[in-house]
Amino acid sequence: MEEFNDFTAETEESNFDLKAELYKYLAYWKWIVLGLLIGGVIGYLYNRYTIPKYNTQATMIIVDDEKKNAMNATPSGGGAIFSLEEDGIQNHIEKLKSKQLIESVVKELNHNISYFIEGNVITVQAYHSSPVLIEFITDDSIVDSASRDFVITPTSETSFRLEDEILEYSGSHKIGEIISLDGLDFIVLPKSGKEQGTFGTTSSVNVVLEPVRDVAEEYIEKLQIAQKGKAMDILSLSLVQNTPEKSQDFLSKLMERFNEEGVKNNKEVAENTTNFIQDRLEMITTELDSVEVDIADFKRSNRIMDVGTGASEFQTKFSAAEQEIFNLETQLELLTSVEELLRSQGKYELLPDIGIDKGGVSSLVTSYNSLVVERNVYLEGGTEKNPIVKTLSEQLDGLRNNLFENIQSTRSSLNIQLRELNKRENVAQGQFSAFPGLEKGMRNIERQQQIKEQLYLFLLQRREEAAISSAATAAVARVIDQPYTNNDPVDPEPWLILIAGFLVGFIIPILIIFAKNFLDTKVHHKGDLASLLKSVPFLAELPRIKAEDVDVIQLNDRSPLAESFRILRTNLAYLVQNKDKTKADVIFVTSTIKGEGKTFVSYNLSRTLASSSKKVLLIGADIRNPKLHRYTQNTIGAKEKGLSDFLYDYDVNSVDVISTTNDGNIPVDVILSGPIPPNPAELLMNDRLEHLIEESKSTYDYIIVDTAPAMIVTDTLLISQLADYTLYVTRADYTEKALLDFPKDLKKQGKLNGLAVILNDIDYSKFSYGAQYGYSYGYGYGYGEENVSRWSRIKKRISNSS
Repeated sequence: MEEFNDFTAETEESNFDLKAELYKYLAYWKWIVLGLLIGGVIGYLYNRYTIPKYNTQATMIIVDDEKKNAMNATPSGGGAIFSLEEDGIQNHIEKLKSKQLIESVVKELNHNISYFIEGNVITVQAYHSSPVLIEFITDDSIVDSASRDFVITPTSETSFRLEDEILEYSGSHKIGEIISLDGLDFIVLPKSGKEQGTFGTTSSVNVVLEPVRDVAEEYIEKLQIAQKGKAMDILSLSLVQNTPEKSQDFLSKLMERFNEEGVKNNKEVAENTTNFIQDRLEMITTELDSVEVDIADFKRSNRIMDVGTGASEFQTKFSAAEQEIFNLETQLELLTSVEELLRSQGKYELLPDIGIDKGGVSSLVTSYNSLVVERNVYLEGGTEKNPIVKTLSEQLDGLRNNLFENIQSTRSSLNIQLRELNKRENVAQGQFSAFPGLEKGMRNIERQQQIKEQLYLFLLQRREEAAISSAATAAVARVIDQPYTNNDPVDPEPWLILIAGFLVGFIIPILIIFAKNFLDTKVHHKGDLASLLKSVPFLAELPRIKAEDVDVIQLNDRSPLAESFRILRTNLAYLVQNKDKTKADVIFVTSTIKGEGKTFVSYNLSRTLASSSKKVLLIGADIRNPKLHRYTQNTIGAKEKGLSDFLYDYDVNSVDVISTTNDGNIPVDVILSGPIPPNPAELLMNDRLEHLIEESKSTYDYIIVDTAPAMIVTDTLLISQLADYTLYVTRADYTEKALLDFPKDLKKQGKLNGLAVILNDIDYSKFSYGAQYGYSYGYGYGYGEENVSRWSRIKKRISNSS
């Protein structure tokens, strides 16, 4: 029919078959299910034996510096004493995560010492529940930097065994005995609160001693601090660990120590201010006493009591100018005091802010104090070589120089203003030249007295404010929520881990199957021949033969193999039905390489055609590597000559090489290959084979020729024009896909006549779609063939062979 011949025009269409691709994976469904089960089991075991981690949280609010101070009740508001700039929320967060603060909490809670109880599968930390307790006698500075890992195993109610694998130490000790081990002295005691008689029955306890600095760094990494609230002044502290009680204790102590440090810093500023004011008060008192003595001496020497009565009009007229002079001289005195303090005290100490409102001195003092406090905080957790401390020191040095320069410039400005006011006063005094010099002298002395008195009262008020502030300093922060732990663990998340286990268990087999299919270059089923079948017709698929099955079809055989060859016979009949029925159809059977089953196909195709009452001649034309005799050695009579003898010896006739077989009552005439000649190509090139075939056409219905592989040797191509049809055999799991272009090229070049493809050795058990094509167990035809046992099939094969 035309359908089998008109394949010259290839159609461009997609070769992708989603269903076939799915079947590639479904063929390994058992492995996929096994992967799912293994992944689920691993996920379950991970959830079962992984120590869960819990999230512990606490909340605190930072108190505004301007609102937390009891000095707001004072007349001046107390702002000058604590005029430090607000640290800011970020500064508080940095303080909370500072090494110095964290290390102090770790030391106080002894979190550098951990106790673990070993179970059958996992080891659990025994926080506050350890049956033993370690008390170190060695100095804390040594213990805080030590690292140890040893196991305590109770052997009785009063003794235990101590083991250290690193030090390779193992020894027995008594409870309360002082133990010296690698520079550490300690004693082991039973945990208080345990019932009597339970120490000896407890499990082994693993005691781990870590350096405080290392534990603090771990806490710094784990501690999470987030800002909350509209004003962003609420800090949420969270910590994720295996032991919730340990996290709660840590956060509670951390907030407590943070407040203590803040109060301590504030009190230190207040105390420094109080001490400075007290020193200045003592100095002013002495100076005030000296002025009062000068007034008494002046009045005594001049024998007067009051020289101001005559100058009342002058006093009224120039009181405003004198007040300005007084204010300027007061500021000059304060500037002198601050400058003397800067020169006398050491570097990087807090300065008092005593209310100098000229030249921006107060703001510089405030900035200086802020940097001093920040530098002291970092020095508590490090050394002066710390890069941050160095930077702050450089900033303080620069700010100190700015203070000196600012004081000088402010003093110069004040002096200029003072000289201007003095000039105005001199002009006024010239107008009142009638006043005796006595009045001027008295006025100067009284002015000094007023300055000293007002300065004394000002400092006295500041001293009281500083005392109140020192006694009533409030906390830096207020706790909103005490530490609490969520009941649900954050790690592992059981359902997520279980789903991930199933997913991984599913993906890994899929990836393995994908890699296997991707790297697979073999033909496995008809779909792999898609590129070839665009130009070459496909005749049949032949199933794989099991080791216990017979590889030769028999008469009335209902096996899958026999049914496959019947399908091949039917499709072949469609292929040749338009040919001349008076002559035999010459059918060549070839393949690309050896081992693809061409001889197997040739022999069984001959028997299938013969079983339909057709006369068939089977010729073994593969004279280089003959295989046909393997199927006929027990059924053919002893013939000394074969095809190679016929081709070489012109005296040999066709009747001399044709043997008649009747295996299983299926008559087939066979011409074996004969002896292997040294020049097979030259023999095939003569016209003897053509004469043999032409002579046999009138006698037989079909002439089947088992030829050599077409790609390996040239024999088949030398005689290919003698064939009416060429059956090209490929083999599943054997033929390379890259070799499929070879028969396609031969078809295009016209080197093979009537080319058609057969796929041999298909393992239908690999393809779940095989049953739908009718290949499984009798093909569903319902012919009523009785079940034949394996032993019966073996006996039948033995009897046929004999």
